[in-house]
Amino acid sequence: MLYLAMTASEFAKNPQPGAPIAWMACHFSPYGTGLSNLPEALPAGSMLIFNDRTPISGHDPALVADQLADAAERLDCSRILLDLQRPGEPVGSVVDAILQEAPCPVGVSACYATGLDCPVFLPPLPLDRTIEEYTAPWQGREVWLELAMDTQHITITPEGSRFCPAPPPLAPLPFFDEALSCHYGLSLTEREATFCLHRTWEDLKRLSDPFPCCIGLYQELKAGSSG
Repeated sequence: MLYLAMTASEFAKNPQPGAPIAWMACHFSPYGTGLSNLPEALPAGSMLIFNDRTPISGHDPALVADQLADAAERLDCSRILLDLQRPGEPVGSVVDAILQEAPCPVGVSACYATGLDCPVFLPPLPLDRTIEEYTAPWQGREVWLELAMDTQHITITPEGSRFCPAPPPLAPLPFFDEALSCHYGLSLTEREATFCLHRTWEDLKRLSDPFPCCIGLYQELKAGSSG
């Protein structure tokens, strides 16, 4: 299932985007020991995202867990995502409290998922990696995947290879690699070969099939998901 991650302003402008919503996002409150930016209303079956854009600082794990669990139950949410991206911060007790209190499945970012038995949330699959390679460290765990329409250039020269992100291609790429689930093109000069790799909306749909849950930015995926 694909969830579209939406900010409060995006949700206010389009509360029915054509796919389940992921509320982006609840935060540690800058003024108290609980949470801020909890939604007042969401469609049933939505996802609640909690992130650490505001760092933890004296927050109460029990209060945070109670507020998040209450919101998920009140709004009939289907999943909670703990999108924590500050490795080394003391949020373990908050994660444990949320996992105990939550009324629905909880996914935890790879930064903090080691040793837990909940689903693990992974960043977008690199364009030069297969699903099997990427998910191998989490064998036996349910994996939730972020989706993104990324583009990468791989330039091969006599001195070696260079990998760098790139803007989306101006025209459709002619070839498709099934193992990587991406399209690619090739340009040649006398000294180098440059591969352009890109995932289209159709590629992302194919890529998402093995995963029970995928999350992508509404602003990036809205055109494809509503089609």
